[in-house]
Amino acid sequence: MSKNLEVKKGVVAEIKGKFEKAQTAVLVDYRGINVAEVTELRNQLRKAGVEYAVLKNTMINLAVKDMGFDGIEKHLEGPTAVAFGYEDAIAPAKILSEAAKKNKNLTIKCGVCDGAYLDEAGVQALANTPSREVLIARIMGSMMSSVSKFVYALEAIRKKQAGEE
Repeated sequence: MSKNLEVKKGVVAEIKGKFEKAQTAVLVDYRGINVAEVTELRNQLRKAGVEYAVLKNTMINLAVKDMGFDGIEKHLEGPTAVAFGYEDAIAPAKILSEAAKKNKNLTIKCGVCDGAYLDEAGVQALANTPSREVLIARIMGSMMSSVSKFVYALEAIRKKQAGEE
């Protein structure tokens, strides 16, 4: 029994490490999804740099107990898979949200983002957030717009002073 306990402690430590390392983790119930659909989902997640793992609820509960993710334990019923997003915080929520829209059998339970618990609505809000590239483009566009207006104003002042109106 001691060996079994050591194996379980190792599994719990591994899960805890994944939660600590991940920017985002999304827990889903995958009941009713066939093998082809799960394979397609895993491929989409893998392409986005997201790790998808089916984990035991008791192991998840033990791993997150001391991490301050209050609220996760009430979602640890039935089959649970976790998508860990290490590189992109939005990717797990976005991909799983799209998959849940296509397949009603896949349900989002909850999530964790930067150490904070997210309920299903929070995960959906995260999924609706524009990608990093889009946000950067919007910021750059805003900055360039302000700079452009400033340059046009300076040019108008220069022309007025030079009498080039």
